[in-house]
Amino acid sequence: MAVIRSAILTCMVSLSTAVFSVLVMVTRLFGYRAAFRVVVVWAKFVIWMGGLLCGLSYVAVGQENLPADSAVVLMKHSSAYETVVQILLFPTQVWVLKRELLLVPFFGWGLAASQPIAVNRKARRNAVNQVIRVGKKRLAEGRWVIIFPEGTRMPPGETRRYGVSGVLLAQAAGKLIVPVAHNAGDFWPRRGWLKRTGTVRFAIGPPVDPAGREPREVNDEVQAWIEAKVAELRRDEGFV
Repeated sequence: MAVIRSAILTCMVSLSTAVFSVLVMVTRLFGYRAAFRVVVVWAKFVIWMGGLLCGLSYVAVGQENLPADSAVVLMKHSSAYETVVQILLFPTQVWVLKRELLLVPFFGWGLAASQPIAVNRKARRNAVNQVIRVGKKRLAEGRWVIIFPEGTRMPPGETRRYGVSGVLLAQAAGKLIVPVAHNAGDFWPRRGWLKRTGTVRFAIGPPVDPAGREPREVNDEVQAWIEAKVAELRRDEGFV
């Protein structure tokens, strides 16, 4: 039964993504904030369906740490679930993502309408420069920039060295960095259909000011906090 419910959820997510992508493209004519409101409705629908079909929900702590001004968010990446929840955790936002996603029918078209920072991950230096150049514009518009510094979804309990583009962007734009940890990968795995019933926990850390500091030092500090918090969340839930 759990497999069937998970499969239905996957299908519902795919279908709703196609429908809402069209709505995003239409509402984009009225400005990016109007389009983002449609994205928020889609995220709420997916979370609701996850709870209804698979008993999956989330809680977040540390929201008092959110700066009043737009910021750069560095978030752990281990599943698809956090890419939905992040839409509800932070104000109007854009995402740094691989440009190949824009080619996916409907989903990619909706993404393109939301003005993400779509990079060619193989062009490392150019990709970093693009994140800084376009990210500064988005931050100046009042939009938050969400970055998965690992660059790809990592299995629970694993990590890789974080990319430094988020820190460089925050320094160039004079913005704070908000670290975010979670244990979504234990409930909504990066591969396979089966979702685990339970509550995914998100932790928003104190903002980090990178001004005047060596970028790698800041990056290592952020990574250490996120990975330690992820380990704590997984340990509290009995996954380690």
